[in-house]
Amino acid sequence: MDINNTIALVTGGGSGLGAATARRLAKAGARVAVMDLSLEAAKAVAAETGGIGIAADVSDATSVEAGFARCKDELGSAPRIVVSCAGIGTASRILPRDGALTVDLFERTLRVNLLGTYTVLNIAAREMAALEPVDDDGARGVIVNTASVAYQDGQIGQAAYAASKGGVASLTLPAARELARLGIRVMTVAPGLFETAMSAGLPPEAKTSLEAGLPFPSRMGKPEEYAMLVQQIVENPLLNGEVIRIDSAVRLAPK
Repeated sequence: MDINNTIALVTGGGSGLGAATARRLAKAGARVAVMDLSLEAAKAVAAETGGIGIAADVSDATSVEAGFARCKDELGSAPRIVVSCAGIGTASRILPRDGALTVDLFERTLRVNLLGTYTVLNIAAREMAALEPVDDDGARGVIVNTASVAYQDGQIGQAAYAASKGGVASLTLPAARELARLGIRVMTVAPGLFETAMSAGLPPEAKTSLEAGLPFPSRMGKPEEYAMLVQQIVENPLLNGEVIRIDSAVRLAPK
């Protein structure tokens, strides 16, 4: 799909992978709606990209619908490119030392990471289906979701996070198959260790230790490299129904 003059919406666009994606798509000519839980963060990235900033909670369908409506009102159409980067990183053992139950944390993690991704996909598909095709293939749109290598390599303390990202990975193929008749592609990116807010708080020695386990290149990924892959997915019409790891060939150890 040609990105130039196309409307895009990026969730979690106020920071990290989402912000880098919004900037990359804007540089390629897209008009970008930056959606984030923080309106201030969304507006800051939108100011850089010439787009609009929208506050929305992806785990709340009403909030997401309002965000898509604002995108249509202000940019003139529903987005043809939707990238879901909104998510939370949580860590907790299933059975902590104090014996406390962790059901609430598990539910919250799935609500944001999995239900939030599905909510955005569901609304995006409905909005894209009403658009006219843009090429001879009948393409109407592209939806890119974000999982994590933890869906395959989940470490101790990542049961909730890995389960939420595993759900995102698992919905990719059935969603792509169902939406194929509408000319809507669905892809998922599974990042490894990246320089984001989730990793920013690590002590230097912990970061060095993590990077030592990365085969090549032996460093954390840059958000711009995630964004580069998103652009390649959007532009390559045969990429559909697949989960792509972007991870320097890392396989996470149990702990």
